[in-house]
Amino acid sequence: MINTLITADNSLMLWAFIMMTVAAAILSEQHFKWASKIPGSVIALIIAIVASNLHIIPAEAPAYDVVWEYILPLAIPLLLFKTNLQRIIRESGRLLILFLISSIATMTGAIIAFHLFRAYIPELDKISGMISASYTGGGVNFVAMAAKLDTSQGMVVSTIVADNFMMAGYFIILIVLSGWKVARNIWGSPYTDEVENSPAFDKSQTMAAAYWQPKNIALKDIASSLAWSIFIVALSFHLSAWSKALLGQPNNLFQELIFSLITDKYLLLTTVTFIIVSIFKETFSKLNGTQELGTYAIYMFFVVIGIPASVHAILSHAPLLFGFVFVIAMINLMLTFAAGKIFKFSLEENILACNANIGGPTTAAAMAISRGWNNLVGPIMVIGTVGYVIGNYVGTFVYFIVSHGG
Repeated sequence: MINTLITADNSLMLWAFIMMTVAAAILSEQHFKWASKIPGSVIALIIAIVASNLHIIPAEAPAYDVVWEYILPLAIPLLLFKTNLQRIIRESGRLLILFLISSIATMTGAIIAFHLFRAYIPELDKISGMISASYTGGGVNFVAMAAKLDTSQGMVVSTIVADNFMMAGYFIILIVLSGWKVARNIWGSPYTDEVENSPAFDKSQTMAAAYWQPKNIALKDIASSLAWSIFIVALSFHLSAWSKALLGQPNNLFQELIFSLITDKYLLLTTVTFIIVSIFKETFSKLNGTQELGTYAIYMFFVVIGIPASVHAILSHAPLLFGFVFVIAMINLMLTFAAGKIFKFSLEENILACNANIGGPTTAAAMAISRGWNNLVGPIMVIGTVGYVIGNYVGTFVYFIVSHGG
């Protein structure tokens, strides 16, 4: 265990670090022109990576778990209260196609990377299955495949280390791409254009400062927004637990597919939010401050994402594994963007499809929020959840190919 300036049990200081980092990121992106090239979400992530690698903060702590388990779920309803449901339905169909193409890109990358590194990394056939499942769905698929394939604990830990570092780097690449003028010209950026061309956008300011103009937010808005959000989270997560207990274990492939869709807590969270917002449309239309509260919570999430990315751990335990996951991620990026160009998907859609594959729906939604693509938050949450459903099948398929194909 590495000694750090702030210990894992010093939750108060860790919360101070998280919130001060968020403040620094928000102030930077709203006051400095260079932050339009390196947005606040990346600034928060980089500060966290640097602090972690300088041993100022620990790589793991209960405070970080609170962000994952409570703050992130709380943010999602807040950011969906103002969404256009008709547009979400329209956009979801397009994104599903690109997401599935990106999943094929992940499988292709895993098979190519396996053949490049097979002579140097033990149990790479199993790791290929685990990573391809994780890079289609998420951590739950990684754990399931690790258990299914009986991968040694040492290789599981090393793979997690490599994956954590790759994730942080991949998010930075995607967010920087979102603001790169060359990429915007090649693929088109209608969602960013919409933000920049809105009546409230002031070109003399940074994009963030222009977007987050002061609003008339009353105390009752904050109280109502948080109350509704925590109620929806509690209801959705209890529905998920209840439905899992009610349905029990699936007996076949079809049942497993249906059960996964019905019981996934984040898909339920999105669905319940849409239902409640549709029923109480007038109530939610009058709420101010939901976007501000939700975005602040998402910035906390970006801080926590960067913390596990340890350079020391990579050099000590997993340099070759980092190369392996790097190849997979870059092939995913290149093939997804190539397909996106052929089939005329926008830059924002390409970025979110890649993010939803490699990082999962929650990180993809966080990225959409951080860039102001609010109309894509709902669709990518819904589509990204499909990855949880198909992830284990993708991992099993890749494992079969690499373990039997040479």
